[in-house]
Amino acid sequence: MEEITLERVNEVLENVRPYLQMDGGDIEVVNITEDNIIEVRLLGACVGCALSQMTLRAGVERALMREFPTLKRVESVS
Repeated sequence: MEEITLERVNEVLENVRPYLQMDGGDIEVVNITEDNIIEVRLLGACVGCALSQMTLRAGVERALMREFPTLKRVESVS
């Protein structure tokens, strides 16, 4: 099973990032916890967007969970 590292998470996010940037947003990794939770910060137009939580779950979290089966969840932090 692949270890969840900042480098690998960022590689996966490079596949998601263009969709966020099309709408003026972006994402950055803030922390990877010991219990396999990835904390991210939404940037640009994603901040305060009504659909940001759906994007986080359906887009970002799903893409990361495909790569990291041990991932518990992705959380948005400020």
